Amino acid sequence: MSSPLPNIRHQQPADLEAYFERIGEKKFRLKQVQEWLWQKHAHSFDAMSNLSKELRSKLAADFSLPALEVNTTQHSSDGTIKSRFKTFDGHFIEGVLIPTDERKTACVSSQIGCSLSCKFCATGYMDRKRNLTYDEIVDQVVLINQQSESTFEQKLTNIVFMGMGEPLMNYGNVMRAIERITAEDGLFMSPRRITVSTAGVAKQIKMLGDDAVRFKLALSLHAPNDEKRNQIMPINETNNIKVLVEALNYFYKKTGNEITLEYILFKNLNDSPKDAEELTKLFRQIPADLINIIEYNSIDAFKFTKPEEEDVQRFMDILAANKVNARLRRSRGKDIDAACGQLANKNKS
Repeated sequence: MSSPLPNIRHQQPADLEAYFERIGEKKFRLKQVQEWLWQKHAHSFDAMSNLSKELRSKLAADFSLPALEVNTTQHSSDGTIKSRFKTFDGHFIEGVLIPTDERKTACVSSQIGCSLSCKFCATGYMDRKRNLTYDEIVDQVVLINQQSESTFEQKLTNIVFMGMGEPLMNYGNVMRAIERITAEDGLFMSPRRITVSTAGVAKQIKMLGDDAVRFKLALSLHAPNDEKRNQIMPINETNNIKVLVEALNYFYKKTGNEITLEYILFKNLNDSPKDAEELTKLFRQIPADLINIIEYNSIDAFKFTKPEEEDVQRFMDILAANKVNARLRRSRGKDIDAACGQLANKNKS
């Protein structure tokens, strides 16, 4: 249950400074507490060992410090690690550590469930319970980074917002989380190593441009025209491809940041030579650096399957012949339901 006490990580520094002054503490206490919260990632007041016992008790009486905890962990045969995290109010979300020789990537969630109902995504069949707060998003990154350090002896190199939920429908918390992740007094990760993926919320894509963000953007496209996209992504009915093309061009004009298109191949839906030619024409209208062609990972509720290997290769060959920068991305963690589109808390105990 939610604590009636205010969350200390949600307090403004000026308000905390005034609090310390009010209880007769020196101003430097603010710096100490901020370090514990955002650099040492303390998940309890007791852990703040350079504060007096009396002050720790006072903080615990006046504030709450809710934090994510690892509930279960699964290890894939390919090295991928999926974690189910438990929130302070008893909900579950999932995050994934994807290791390769060159990089260690955290795939993080932004919402508990999702309201967009994309047909091929397991999360889309779950109700959206609530948005994650910015400190919960940061906790995911911290906990996955700890896994990376303990398992691979390397810090995270990249973060992708491609887990559960639509990041741009939790705009404020996602932006504030990235601010903390990239802050010098936070995790100090370069924004160029962060990618936010969206199913296509045009208004918010433009807002990213207006806010002059420095991270990368990925659009989950998955179809070369509105007719096919409407079948699998209901959001397309209010954010169609023409509107998204305009929004992406606006974003690029404002930021110059890298844009990637994500395109899952479904057998007999979007994998024909005609689809590849249409995708080429669409690619020419968008200042995208790359199209990630993704193999489909089956879920129980969706009737489509992945194409045969020769059809995948034919699709890739057409894009290559048209000088489209496309890369075939093989899924990781399929054996533990950790691959693209599979996150749905299935390992619930």
